[in-house]
Amino acid sequence: MTELSRRGLLTGAAAAAAAVGGTALAASPATATTTGAESVAPCSTTLGPVTIVPTDARYPDVVRGTNQRFVGRPEQVRLVATTEQVVNAVQQAVQAGKRIQVRSGGHCYEDFVYNSAIQVVIDLSVMNATYYDPDHNAIAVEAGAELRTVYETLYKTWGVTLPGGSCYAVAGGGHFTGGGYGLLSRLLGLTVDYLHAVEVVTVDANGTAQRIVATRETFDTHRELWWAHTGGGGGSLGVVTRFWFRDPKVPKGSPPEKVLPKAPPNVIVHATSWLWDDLGEAGFTRLLKNWGTWHEANSGASSPYKGLFGLLKLFKRNDANSRIALTTQMDATRSDAAQLLDDYLTAVNAGLPAQMVPQAGPMGEHRALPQFAIPTPMPWFLATDWLSGANPNLRFKNKSSYHRRGYSDSQIAGLYRQLTRTDYVNGDMLVQVDSYGGQINAVAADATARPQRDSILKSQFQVYWAPDQADATHLQFIREFYQDVFRDTGGVPVPNAVTDGAYVNYPDVDLNSSQWNTSGVRWSTLYWKGNYARLQQVKKKYDPRNVFRHTQSIELV
Repeated sequence: MTELSRRGLLTGAAAAAAAVGGTALAASPATATTTGAESVAPCSTTLGPVTIVPTDARYPDVVRGTNQRFVGRPEQVRLVATTEQVVNAVQQAVQAGKRIQVRSGGHCYEDFVYNSAIQVVIDLSVMNATYYDPDHNAIAVEAGAELRTVYETLYKTWGVTLPGGSCYAVAGGGHFTGGGYGLLSRLLGLTVDYLHAVEVVTVDANGTAQRIVATRETFDTHRELWWAHTGGGGGSLGVVTRFWFRDPKVPKGSPPEKVLPKAPPNVIVHATSWLWDDLGEAGFTRLLKNWGTWHEANSGASSPYKGLFGLLKLFKRNDANSRIALTTQMDATRSDAAQLLDDYLTAVNAGLPAQMVPQAGPMGEHRALPQFAIPTPMPWFLATDWLSGANPNLRFKNKSSYHRRGYSDSQIAGLYRQLTRTDYVNGDMLVQVDSYGGQINAVAADATARPQRDSILKSQFQVYWAPDQADATHLQFIREFYQDVFRDTGGVPVPNAVTDGAYVNYPDVDLNSSQWNTSGVRWSTLYWKGNYARLQQVKKKYDPRNVFRHTQSIELV
């Protein structure tokens, strides 16, 4: 993917706006100051705002996201580049009585942004700078910044990182507000564990839009607004325009290269797979048992394995070449890293009737990785680039689950039944089971809005299909699949000794449905458990008019 500089993108967009009658403001001084050569400030060229309407040639490109199931018909899309422009856009929409939604990276799995009720979309995609802000002694990340660019800027400029996701095109606005996790999370925790402050445009009871900066400082009168953005999800409280990140354990006044954790300079990458035909039901069951048992024993915050993160991909069995894949990244800074990785692979592979074979083809959102059939040491950022993925621009549906223990016998049986069904053939259907735990679980359940702090696995049920295929068949399949796996708890992963609800960043409106969720446990409890009532109080204070809402937004009380 070609990376455009923010300066080049804004300059080009401003010229395009002038060409179609938009208003391009004159260049203004940078809003953030810098100290020393290490600092990076936002560029001085200011766009717009640009207003795109249905008659504009660009309109079809800005009314859809990654999921091609959803295409909006808003009256306008406001492409904004500053917080002031966001305040003005929100104020104008509120005064006109228009429904608002916000886009940062466009990766929402449901139609929260692109549906017939939305009249104004505020697009933050060009607010994508990452820089050091001395006023906060923290790294600022604008809401439209894509994860790969954030990682690259953090690492190459200051040698630091954030434990975020591996899908490079996801933007911070949605990822961070839901909690954020990735391949370094067992080692470093969730992304929001490093959130120092957040800038939000809210609307008060009088209908006035305003900019609020909320921090984690105990004396901050807006601290609850900060807390709500540590896992409360997006689109519920206001428009998040900027985040500031700093390790809470770092003393104030630390230089930028000290305010966030260092990534391991080197990691070991391994990728393997097993053929479905070689595994059979007994082998499949044993593999899932091995995977769960290993994580039950090795997911503590002090475990020598906290630097290991695995992605087990259970692809649907369709033909003789169908396979199950495993990709692993191990922190190589430990002197015993190679031995630990070898012992882990031995444990996962124990008793299987199938031999491990290279990942010869694409594995979901990740490329083919046959060169890593032998564990391979490599620099961390290079590995991050290799293991980055992107959801294909197809139609899709996803579901999720947290697991406090390995899959139960009933859940494994349900997975096997559905993955081997012969009445549904799709090479783009899988369940990805990610390692979890480690440092994530060293934080209290109420310290952030993201309450799942003692899980060891997280699952993502995924199905993709081409635009020319009917939605109904694929939606019915994944709904039946998920309901079968969690049949003992009403078709959903109810918080109990084994499972612990669902991940708000993989939103699933079926959790609202009495047809697909027969557990009696509400969708809000599945996402936020006991933290939901507190989130509702924040909603009442900062969005009393319920301006910011969607199918699964925090409900106004």
